Amino acid sequence: MTYDLLRTLKLTTGFGNPGSTEQTFLQDFPADFTYVLSLQEASVIAMADAFAQVTGRPALVNVHSSAGLGNAVGNLVAAYHGNTPLIITSGQQHRELVIGDPYLGNREATTLPKPWVKWSYESARAEDVPEAFMRAYAEALQPPAGPVYLSIPMDDWKRPLSGFTRVRTVSDRVAPDTERLRGCADRISASRRPALVFGPDVDRAGGWDGAVALAEKLRASVYGAPP
Repeated sequence: MTYDLLRTLKLTTGFGNPGSTEQTFLQDFPADFTYVLSLQEASVIAMADAFAQVTGRPALVNVHSSAGLGNAVGNLVAAYHGNTPLIITSGQQHRELVIGDPYLGNREATTLPKPWVKWSYESARAEDVPEAFMRAYAEALQPPAGPVYLSIPMDDWKRPLSGFTRVRTVSDRVAPDTERLRGCADRISASRRPALVFGPDVDRAGGWDGAVALAEKLRASVYGAPP
């Protein structure tokens, strides 16, 4: 049923470098999904980052448990600062084995990717996995957009479910306060030597033409945002 939800959300392209704890996720991988395989998790994040920025939609990422996620953290930092909507999943050992600290278990799984994710979660029950994906989608997309993380035990994918109960609609826009915006405009108009600093969110939000018009109206110098 989780695949049905991902299909509904148009999350049918995944990027990954899987290991043994992801086998159950990939075993019955749907034929209408695309899985882009990379040989290292840092590359997985980089490819998914580019895909999400180009499409304007969250990208689905699949990495191995603790070691795989650790390899991905470097580029995860870049995705966090770039406000890239990524849904990063990693496998977790079988629930019945986690108590024994197995080698492939992810200790404190939800802590490992912090602080470079907006939300980090491991479901308490297999039945919660579809709802966790739905919240992850909303968290990743809502402004300020950014990566989120889900840890999914191996046995959760094999648990039959009757189906997910709801698909949420998610807005990716916020509106500024009109009075505050007017006050800001007045101060900018009164400035003598204004300078504008534009980051990638201007283009991502479709504001390129408006940014050019503003710079020309103010006769302002324009700079790119620092990395």
